[in-house]
Amino acid sequence: MYTSENFNSFNRAFLYGDAVKVSFFVHNGELVMAEECYFFLMASMRKMRMEIPMTYTLEFFQQLFSRELLSQGFREGIITLMVYRNEGDIPLQKRSVSYCFDTLPMQDVLAVQGSFELDIIKEITVNTGLLDNIRVHCPENVYAEIYATENGLDEVILLNANKRIARSISGNLLFLQEDTIKVARQSEGALISPLMENFVTFLHKNNLARTEQSEMVAFESQKAEEILLVSDSKGIFVVGKIRNRTFGSEKFASWIQQWSAAF
Repeated sequence: MYTSENFNSFNRAFLYGDAVKVSFFVHNGELVMAEECYFFLMASMRKMRMEIPMTYTLEFFQQLFSRELLSQGFREGIITLMVYRNEGDIPLQKRSVSYCFDTLPMQDVLAVQGSFELDIIKEITVNTGLLDNIRVHCPENVYAEIYATENGLDEVILLNANKRIARSISGNLLFLQEDTIKVARQSEGALISPLMENFVTFLHKNNLARTEQSEMVAFESQKAEEILLVSDSKGIFVVGKIRNRTFGSEKFASWIQQWSAAF
């Protein structure tokens, strides 16, 4: 893990979850979607009322990743960047920030990474407020990850307080039925995802499918023909099974190949 300062294990990220995370993507030895990821970082820091240093420009992060990763041979995968607030005696919103980042190497970050088995978890629900669409500390994710492991699942579908589909543990779910893709609205608890937004924009521009932001009850997962899980922290996965229902992946697999070829 690379850090901009000495990473004190008792800093505010550790003690209070006072941090935000975003992902950057490396494909064929180059940063892709860098601008979208950078603007998401800025938006996340503003929502957490963090002081944004003047040095935190897109060019700064491009040069940082190029120097520390790309020039060292990192050619494919996900960079997870965390910005956290430092300790100090001044008001929280005026304190300086530091960052650290880690990498997840892959063979092809823009390809389907595998097939997941999911189920719906009903013991907990996710919120739908200002901070619930960005990647901040979320104990619901920890609980859900343990639940998935104990039940032999790869991921779970999380519902909001209205018992409608919000997201998975690590990303968003796209439900394909005929020529329409349904995805939960951000107001339902879906995550903001530069990776998903880039893919959906490609589909729209090329008239490959129609996309709807929807309010979906849990049973919607059983009506879909194909389901895709897009995670900025893990990558892209097709959903092969939910309970006793299995799903195909032909259309999504074809579209992802076309999307990847456009980079």
